[in-house]
Amino acid sequence: MTLLRRPSLHLIVTAVVLALAVALRIIDPSPVARLRLSIFDSYLNLKPRDADPAFPVRIVDIDEASLAKIGQWPWPRSELAHIVERLGEAGAKTVAIDLILAEPDRLSPAALARQAQIRSELAPIVAELAALPSNDDLLARAMTNVPVVLGVAGDAVTSRAPNPPKARFATAGDDPTLFAPRFPNAIEPLPVLAAPATGLGAVNWLPAADQIVRHVPLLITLHGTLYPTLSLEALRTGMRETTAFVRASGGSGVLSFGEQTGIETVRVGKIVLPTSGDGQLWLNFARPDPRRYISAHNVLDGSFDPKDIAGRHVLIGASATGLLDLRATPLAASVPGVEIHAQAIEQMLSGAHVSRPPLATGAEIALLLAVGALVAGLIRRSGPLAAAAIGAAATAVIGMGSWLAFSKAGLLFDPVYPALSVLAVYLAGSLLSFVRTETDRARVRRAFGHYVSTPLVEELAADPSRLKLGGETRAVTLLFADVRGFSRLSEGMDAETLIRFVNRLFTPLSEIILEHRGTIDKFMGDAVMAFWNAPVPDQAHAANACRAALTMQARMDRMNREEAARKAAAGEPAQPIRIGIGLNTGPCCVGNVGSPQRFDYSVLGDTVNVASRIEDATKIYGAPIIVGAETAREAPGFAFLEIATAARLRGKERSEQLFALVGDEQLAKTESFKALAARYATLRDALVRADAAAAVTEIATCRALAKAASPLPLDAMFDAYAASLKT
Repeated sequence: MTLLRRPSLHLIVTAVVLALAVALRIIDPSPVARLRLSIFDSYLNLKPRDADPAFPVRIVDIDEASLAKIGQWPWPRSELAHIVERLGEAGAKTVAIDLILAEPDRLSPAALARQAQIRSELAPIVAELAALPSNDDLLARAMTNVPVVLGVAGDAVTSRAPNPPKARFATAGDDPTLFAPRFPNAIEPLPVLAAPATGLGAVNWLPAADQIVRHVPLLITLHGTLYPTLSLEALRTGMRETTAFVRASGGSGVLSFGEQTGIETVRVGKIVLPTSGDGQLWLNFARPDPRRYISAHNVLDGSFDPKDIAGRHVLIGASATGLLDLRATPLAASVPGVEIHAQAIEQMLSGAHVSRPPLATGAEIALLLAVGALVAGLIRRSGPLAAAAIGAAATAVIGMGSWLAFSKAGLLFDPVYPALSVLAVYLAGSLLSFVRTETDRARVRRAFGHYVSTPLVEELAADPSRLKLGGETRAVTLLFADVRGFSRLSEGMDAETLIRFVNRLFTPLSEIILEHRGTIDKFMGDAVMAFWNAPVPDQAHAANACRAALTMQARMDRMNREEAARKAAAGEPAQPIRIGIGLNTGPCCVGNVGSPQRFDYSVLGDTVNVASRIEDATKIYGAPIIVGAETAREAPGFAFLEIATAARLRGKERSEQLFALVGDEQLAKTESFKALAARYATLRDALVRADAAAAVTEIATCRALAKAASPLPLDAMFDAYAASLKT
């Protein structure tokens, strides 16, 4: 029987993180919901609804200026009756009063008559006051000439069941009262006002946890009866419709996998309004604009323009701060509550809706699972960097898709929660990958730290897959440095003294090689071999090798001066230490060389042999540093002097062009080096012509110029030229 493979820790952790992300999204706690809503708010701020400059809705505003002219609130309802009359005369399509007129007007004549009875001197006017019509009657009479919608408030405290709504409802699918916000009872307008009203609309709103208005209910349930809200009822009465059509889940003949998903749309006439499952309209706000408003006192004194009212839906509400009808929206920290109704009606008429599709949550969960699994797999297969790149690209695509869905189609999809879930998967996978990588590196360091150099250990630890035989062909620059007269220097030294001498000599030279990005291959008695451009790539490998060689010679000169001073203080003779350095650039096989049980990182190829022979040539030509032609070409800015056009190196059939390296890029630009180079060219020409007399003169001149032009001791090089003349 085949045994099932035990799932890896990476797979288990990924599954746990994704499961937690899905569970958290389904539970949808307040922080998650607020984050999602904040993104939608940002979208709305970036692209608010473009309001029609003609504004099909006007607000008669009980503002601070009106209170200053008419008096403190509440005003006599006779004033409200005057406003309604003037709006009707101006041709208002409908008038919605965003007020709850549930109590008789305390300023009506009858109410004043009852107060007047307390004072005997007012007795003559009591009968006259009592005979006058009430302010409520005046308002009711004004409402007969224009369609008026009055406000109703769902309430959980009062025990009075509401009267039937003015609107009729036709439904398809599930009963909408199962989903609409419910209130057991209602606060209604006075019967004398409700009777002539064309419509009754609920003014309730359902605040989010942050108290920002993003939705407005289109339907609520009062004592089990479906009621329209103020904005929907104003739309219906303005369109002279009697019925609103409500479609809920199952209304299309197809159930959402057998589940009741709630209300889908509300239709008035030909206007179809998309809703959330509980019958709320997601508001697509436009920027607040003072042109929507007409001050109430202007309507009362007749100073308004009737053209601003004709054919428009008109709402009566308050913006005065003391009346406490201010709300926060995604676009403004404080707007009058009546503007929210006005913007809802504008949105209904324009059709510029935003909505969150019923399957949005499922789509977002599926997306986070897919991208999360992809990122987790990439971390496992390709590493965190590739996973980060793909994850970032996927997140960008998700964000762009969400924005395009909103800006082009008014659809709201949350890009943040899927992105955060993918980030959680990435962090968990990266942490596991980091722990696993560090474990592998520790294993490599323990296994190979005693056998290979520290830089190579770190290279192998960073990529343990390199722990195999074989290599690659790569252009490298080789350096060989050898101590001149080592046998003479080591005479009379015992073994311990000799080891201390070699260590004291090669420690600073090794540090210089490493500081200039070189790799030390091996020490060979009194010589050291190093190379550049492996294992770490180095585009300036030839230049860095040249700088290292110059610095090594400078360090040797300083060491010699220090040793000479120490010996002089002790009364002992000092023997200066000289090194010859050869550099060569070319292709080599770079990699791990040896056997599976014991191998080292090294370079192989003819370029290595040539570099060693070039170092040998320093003994013949007397130059402290000699480089091959390819090295000189790769480091063109340095100060070079050609010492051989076609030199035959020991053991090599092919001749080589050789150059003496006498300084860096700064020295090459100096006038003293340019003068030396010019006379040196003359010297080389004299040697080619076999003009011994001229050559002797030029050797002396070049020797003098070299002392000023180069910090390197070049006397031995000119001595070699002088010796060649004698032979």
